[in-house]
Amino acid sequence: MITKIIDENSISVIPEDSEDLLNLRRIIKENDKVIGDTTRVLKQDKDYSRPDKGERIKIRIALIVEKISLDGALDRLRVSGTISESSNESVPHGSHHSFILKLNDGITIVKKKWLPIEKKLLESSNNQVSFVLIAIDTADCGIARLRGTHIEFMPNIYSGSGGKRYKTTFNIEKFFEHVQQAVSSIFKEGDMMVVFGPGETKKRFANFLEKSQKCKIKVVEGIDSGGEDGIYTFTKSQTMHEIMSDSKLAKAASIIDEIMILANKKSQKFTMGYNETFNANQMGAVESMVFSDRAIQDNNEQQIVDLLNDVESKGAKIYSVDSSTDIGLRVTGLGGIVSLLRYSIEP
Repeated sequence: MITKIIDENSISVIPEDSEDLLNLRRIIKENDKVIGDTTRVLKQDKDYSRPDKGERIKIRIALIVEKISLDGALDRLRVSGTISESSNESVPHGSHHSFILKLNDGITIVKKKWLPIEKKLLESSNNQVSFVLIAIDTADCGIARLRGTHIEFMPNIYSGSGGKRYKTTFNIEKFFEHVQQAVSSIFKEGDMMVVFGPGETKKRFANFLEKSQKCKIKVVEGIDSGGEDGIYTFTKSQTMHEIMSDSKLAKAASIIDEIMILANKKSQKFTMGYNETFNANQMGAVESMVFSDRAIQDNNEQQIVDLLNDVESKGAKIYSVDSSTDIGLRVTGLGGIVSLLRYSIEP
């Protein structure tokens, strides 16, 4: 999340991924003021204009928040309220309006007092390293960007190689150029590139990249699939845990693995589902928690948001995952919310 402090009450934000939108859902409260740009239809007062026709214009307004909700799971955030200020005198104050906040949309949040948990949520994603994953073979290449616990896939790129049985004039340098162009479109300064796949193609491509791309490049052995399948294989591998040990996805995966071990031992030091986790949090027992977007869809949204804020305010670590990863699907299958506990709780 890109943030800029205006004064002690006002902070401007630009969400960069779905986790940022979720954090804003947890930050913005009723009676906060939200300032942003929007469009509104204004009736025309000109001669010969149709009375039912209006002109859609861009205006800047300030809303006093009355309701906030995630719209379409974690893809958009809807902020509704009454207009307290506007850049156009034709827009009446006190009328209702809604912001639909999407990725890369900027707003300013004004609060009477910012809580420590709210400032922590704003800062949580600022320093995390993102990864560009490249699963390459002579036949095809899969590319994805991993930020936090969310993977954004690009369409597979095919080389056009005919394979061993066919004689072709295949030029691997041209294939590498196409892959590099695709990688450049999602690469951001500070990202680490992780290259893997069967055979020696990954090393050749890494050498090709190093000549033109100034970034950290890590070549990984042991992933014998290219394309999108290779990326899924990598995110489930022990290698991912080792080279991305500080990433949110690796930490979330470690929590799930530990919960499965505890479940096999019939231990009581973990919870599954909203009710178990809520009760454990009431006792202050939650040490770390992982939840999926499904938990928000299948339960009361405000209850989940209140639980997340309360758990984190007590010092626990929280990780959100979604269906773009195998980890997200596993958490959904375990009830949408799981947690490790500081001590056992008898049922």
